[in-house]
Amino acid sequence: MAKEVVAKIKLYVPAGQANPAPPVGPALGQHGVNIMMFCKSFNEKTKGREGLILPAVISVYKDKSFDFIIKTPPTSVLIKKAANLAKASGLAGKEKIGKITRKQLEEIAKTKTEDLNTEKLTQAMLCIAGTARSMGIEIVD
Repeated sequence: MAKEVVAKIKLYVPAGQANPAPPVGPALGQHGVNIMMFCKSFNEKTKGREGLILPAVISVYKDKSFDFIIKTPPTSVLIKKAANLAKASGLAGKEKIGKITRKQLEEIAKTKTEDLNTEKLTQAMLCIAGTARSMGIEIVD
C-alpha cells in the first residue's frame, strides 16, 4: 500500500546551498520533516549546479518521511544567465537591455523541454522567446 501524502511543498532553493534558514526551515518544520536530512540530500543532488535557483517539489508523508523532485531552473534565470544580466528590464516593451543568440535560445529550450507543455523544440523555443521578450531581451541570429 502506498504511503499517504499529507502535504506537497514547493520551494525555490539555490543549488547546493539548502540550509535550515528560511524558506526551507519553516516550510518543512511545520510538517515535522527532518530539515537537516532534506538539506543534506538536496545539496548532494544539486552539487555541480551552483549559481542556479532550483524548484523542488517535496512530498511529505503521514509518517513524517519525505521525498522530493528537483525541476529545471526557471526560464527567466536561464535567460539572465545566458545574457549575463543581474536582473530583467523594468520597461520590457520599451527598453532592450540585453541580447541572446538563437543558439542560446535553443539550448535553454532543450533544458526546459521536460517541464514545458510541449515536446516540440520549435514550440519550446517560441515559449522561451516570449519570456525573453517580456524581460526586455532581444534574440539575434
